[in-house]
Amino acid sequence: MVTRFVQNDKQIMLTVLSVSEFISQINDIIAGEFVVEGEISGYKVSQGKWVFFDLKDDRSVLNCFAVLYQIGQPLEDGMKVRVVGYPKIYDKSGRFSLTVQKVEMVGEGSLKKAYLLLKKKLEEEGLFASARKRNLPELPACIGVIASRDSAAFGDFKRIINNRWSGLTIELFNVAVQGEQAVGEIIAAFDYFNNTADKPEVLVLTRGGGSLEDLGAFNNEQVVRAVYGSKIPVVCGVGHERDESLCDFAADVRASTPSNAAEIVAPDKKDFINQLEFSMDNALGNLEHTLTKMRHGIDQGFFAIISRLEAPLNGCRRLIDSFVGLVGDLGAKIERQREFVLGAERLFNNINPKRVLQRGYSITRDKLGRIIRSATQVDAGDKIMVELSEGSVGAEVVGNKPKPAQTRLSF
Repeated sequence: MVTRFVQNDKQIMLTVLSVSEFISQINDIIAGEFVVEGEISGYKVSQGKWVFFDLKDDRSVLNCFAVLYQIGQPLEDGMKVRVVGYPKIYDKSGRFSLTVQKVEMVGEGSLKKAYLLLKKKLEEEGLFASARKRNLPELPACIGVIASRDSAAFGDFKRIINNRWSGLTIELFNVAVQGEQAVGEIIAAFDYFNNTADKPEVLVLTRGGGSLEDLGAFNNEQVVRAVYGSKIPVVCGVGHERDESLCDFAADVRASTPSNAAEIVAPDKKDFINQLEFSMDNALGNLEHTLTKMRHGIDQGFFAIISRLEAPLNGCRRLIDSFVGLVGDLGAKIERQREFVLGAERLFNNINPKRVLQRGYSITRDKLGRIIRSATQVDAGDKIMVELSEGSVGAEVVGNKPKPAQTRLSF
């Protein structure tokens, strides 16, 4: 619909727009990406993901909206920032706002505030805890380096490594160390080294010194988390000794300079050999001391055993001596008994009736088997048995003749 207006006696033809059409045309007019610089005011986060704040200068205020993860760093009121975003009038509210895509700190004060805020946040999450830091390999065969190929920092690092221990493999992932591309390239370098088949044994993240703004990539939250999440131990040598990036705190080892990083990851060959010789000598000395101590302990043990066994051994010795004496006495007794037995044997042999019979004597028995010692014990007609040396004969008494009585003479 077209409406006719009269102004200064001139007719002006204007198109009548609905509110929605008007806002749409305005958004088309202001469409594009802008960079706006100002001071943050009224900063707040809603539902943990929507960010609202005002950007102001001495005369004006600009409402800003952002998604939390796109900001990439904590903010607070009073910071001077440079934001990149696109303007828009929202249909429902009619409110003009700048949708922010990126935030950069402006000025040393704002950079310092952002640095301290992020440091506090990451520290509370435990990214800087010393308990999680790992030991470095004593002599790595392969060292992964994340640095700028043309930087003096990398040149110094490589030169010192070769001077200290030539022949080590240095694998460089070339990155920008400041500017817009730095963050993405450094994160990509960590991703590459941690997922390659032949992983280096240690990673070195390094660049030369600079202002807080120059070192911004090494204070970026995503880069710090990449350092923290590395499967490979990380040495961070960023800036000069006075510089402290957040990557320094997240790394396993902080080097004061790129040159110091080289000194940390590669030992000096001469020092290494001297230390090895010292360690071997020390180990040999410790071994000799241990053996001497063990020998002394064994000797003491033997002495203790001997002292404890001395009394029982003396008792055993006396018992054995006593036993030997008893055995001697017993032998003498046995010998005497043997002589007695032999004598008895000879006696028995001499009085053995069989031996007597062998000399022609005989033994006569009556019918009851009783030995007949006198002629008066039998009568004529009695049956008798005569035992000879060899066999026996039966006989019958035909007569007996008693032995005459002996006459006892008296003088």
